[in-house]
Amino acid sequence: MPTSDADIERVRELVAAIPPGRVATYGDIAAAAGLSTPRTVGWIMRTDSADLPWHRVLRANGTPAPHLAHRQLRQLAEEGCPLTGDRVDLRRARFTFD
Repeated sequence: MPTSDADIERVRELVAAIPPGRVATYGDIAAAAGLSTPRTVGWIMRTDSADLPWHRVLRANGTPAPHLAHRQLRQLAEEGCPLTGDRVDLRRARFTFD
């Protein structure tokens, strides 16, 4: 099933709702949006996230995208997000969608 405009807007709304210092995983967002796979969230983030707090979206293990790791971790640290080395402490920083 192709990704609809409604799916894209829902993902955008969810990412925009993540507060400073908190994070969500691609899987968290996919589940909240009712999508079948986190890969769809990744595709949306790659193509339509310039105006969103993209740095608050991580992999399931709490690590950032390798090609953006330095920038992403710096932005999260500036927001007060709890980091342990090169990953986010998901137990403390994970945002739960309503």
